[in-house]
This record gives sequence, structure tokens and C-alpha cells, in this order.
Amino acid sequence: MSDVPETRAAILAVGSEMLGPLRQDTNSLWLTARLEEIGIRVVRKSIIGDDPAVIVRELETASSEASLLISTGGLGPTADDVTAAAVARWLGAPLIRNAEFVARMRARFEARGVRMAAVNEKQADFIEGARVLENPRGTAPGFWAKKGECEIVVLPGVPSEMREIMEQSVLPELVRRSGGVVSRRRILRIAGMGESAVEELVEPVYARWKQHPVTILASPGEVQLHLYVRGEPDFAETTVRAMEEDFRSVLKERIFGGDGEDLPSAVGRLLRDAGKTLALAESCTGGMAASLITDVPGSSDYFLGGVVSYGNGAKESLLGVAPETLSSRGAVSEESVLEMARGARERFDSDVAGAITGIAGPGGGTPEKPVGLVWFGIADRDGAATAKRRYFVGDRTHVRRSASVHALELIRRHLVGWKSPDA
Repeated sequence: MSDVPETRAAILAVGSEMLGPLRQDTNSLWLTARLEEIGIRVVRKSIIGDDPAVIVRELETASSEASLLISTGGLGPTADDVTAAAVARWLGAPLIRNAEFVARMRARFEARGVRMAAVNEKQADFIEGARVLENPRGTAPGFWAKKGECEIVVLPGVPSEMREIMEQSVLPELVRRSGGVVSRRRILRIAGMGESAVEELVEPVYARWKQHPVTILASPGEVQLHLYVRGEPDFAETTVRAMEEDFRSVLKERIFGGDGEDLPSAVGRLLRDAGKTLALAESCTGGMAASLITDVPGSSDYFLGGVVSYGNGAKESLLGVAPETLSSRGAVSEESVLEMARGARERFDSDVAGAITGIAGPGGGTPEKPVGLVWFGIADRDGAATAKRRYFVGDRTHVRRSASVHALELIRRHLVGWKSPDA
């Protein structure tokens, strides 16, 4: 391990538009990933409006938790771009207009045949004592300043401009200071199990690696384990690899993918490697599973198509489900889902087919078949057919999403020939 103290960072995304429903802060995700690579841990993130007083208060709070602050946004020419003035106020430094920079901006505009508006001169108001960070992609420069033991890097909000300044002017210096310390992260992805079931299974492994952060995250149909190690490169890589092997020894085939592979990609890889094709029949998910599959580039290599047989008539005419099955067992049943899977496989002439039928809610449930009940069926060219049922808790969107993901996980398990009671 390294004796270099860990740098703690805070990220401030400035912009009132990000407090509404139409714009998202994506800069902080990129910044977090790049900082983590060089061993800097982000301990605080905030989104704040274009209000100087609010920005100053957040800077004061963030500086009590982190020694490196990075702000993005609010460096433009309009009246609501107030970040530079707010940072200057927090630092106790004046803003001074740089005449040379004004001339350079005007020349850039004229080179494009455009007259520079007077409001653009505001972007030449530099924080006294701060290092100016050149912006090769835009007119707004960044700044790097220090207050006590805390440093602040002020960057534009335009992603391409922010990234260019970080790559050219900020990250190289932070790397030099790090003493060679890096961090390594592994992400293990599991489907078909709940968060509590995963945590119970890996609890003994947690105890062996308690000195390194391990985070468990859940989303509809999927659980992720994030393994994190900070230290010198050889130590970090060796340790995170050992951690991964330890967790894999417990989770085994339950892990469908790692850092860059999601479940639809994992299913597609297995199909492509085996030279197999897939078809789907969906009822309550309304084509969502097929959408997940076709989100993967190149999925036409193995995905032949799907049927959204929402009504009973469609199940009969498009998939060949027997009317007697629907009348006696119901659309949400083992018998119906197996006939749906066989029908899809036969009509598309696929090697394997998956089927989904259930009650997504909020209405339509009964004591025997409550909202959240979903049946899954799989049929293959060799004549094998299996059906499983599962109950999902949540609203309609959650049930449909969880069922779509679970269907793909069952298909994955069928392709690798693995059986598990967790499914």
C-alpha cells in the first residue's frame, strides 16, 4: 500500500437548468471516473443554481469535507453566469478584466466572420491570483486557485470544453502529485437474485476484504458488486484481482458480466459464440425484453424477432396457444407460457425462444394470481422446455422492467446449461 495521503474531492455542478426535469449533470460522472483512476476519492457532489450566495455557501461546506473542489458551469457571458464572481467572493479576491484576453477573444470571433458581442467581455474577468486554464475549445477559460489548504478548479460546463481543460491542464499535475497512487475498480453484475440474497451469500467474503470498500447496488432485475482498491499500481491491480476471484468463487455462474458488459450483451455473446438464434414472445412486458436485446449493436446476428401477444387472441393466432389452455388455465400460467415459447420458436425457426406473461398491475390481480406474478418459459430446438414463475414487488414500470431482465437471465442460464434455485 502507499503512504501518500488520500485526496478527497468535491464536485459542484452549477446551473439552475439542472435543478429542473430537462437537463442532467453528466460532467460529474466523467470527473469522478477520471479522479478515481488516479486515486482521488470524490466524497461530495452537489447541483446548485446560478445564485452567488448559494454557490459561496456550498463552497464553504464542501471545503470542510474535501481538499480539492471542482466546479463546472456558469462561466458564460450572460447575466446568469455568476460562478467566477462567486468563487472570487469566496476566495476574497477581486475580478480583474484582462484586456489582452478581450483582444484575443475578439480576434477569434473576427476570424469566423462574426462580431463579438460586448457581453462576451465578461469572460475576460479573471480571479486575481488564480492560474488561468486555457480553453482550446471555447472562449471561457478555467481557473485554479487555493484558499488555505483547499484548492479549487473552476471549469466551463460544456462537456467537451471541461474535458479538454482537465485532460491538458489539470489531470497531469494531479498525477504528478499522487506519487504513483492509482485506484482500481471491478464491477460484478448478477441477475436473478435479490440484493439481500446476494449480500447473504457474499458475507464471508466481505469480512476478508473489510479494509477495502465493497459496495452493493441494486436496480430492477440486477445487483452490482463494486470492488475498490487504492494504492501503488501493482498493489492495486493485484489486490482487486484477488478480491474479484474471491467473490467469483462464491457467486460462480450467478455473475453474468463485469465492468463493461450488461446482461443483454452477455446473452448476445453466448448466442453468437454458440452460433444460436433467439426469438421472444412477450405479453405483460410489451416488447421490453426485445428492446433490451436490440439495444446491443450487431444483435441482428442472433435475434430473429419477437411477438407482443398482449391479448388472448394474439396468443392464439400468432403463437398457436390453444384456446382450451387459455380458458382452463388462464393467460398467466405455466401451460400458457410454455405454449407461447414453443410457438415463438417454431414460427421464427429459432434455436431457442423465451416467453413472458404476467400481471404488471396496478389492476387485474386476484388472490390466486396477484399483481406482480410473472411466468417465464423457454423452449429450444432440441425439444427442451422449462417454465418458472416469480413475484415482483413494485409499480407497473418496476414489474415490467424486472420481468424483462429476469427473462434474459433465464435465457442466459439456459444457454450455459446452469440450474439454480435462486431463479
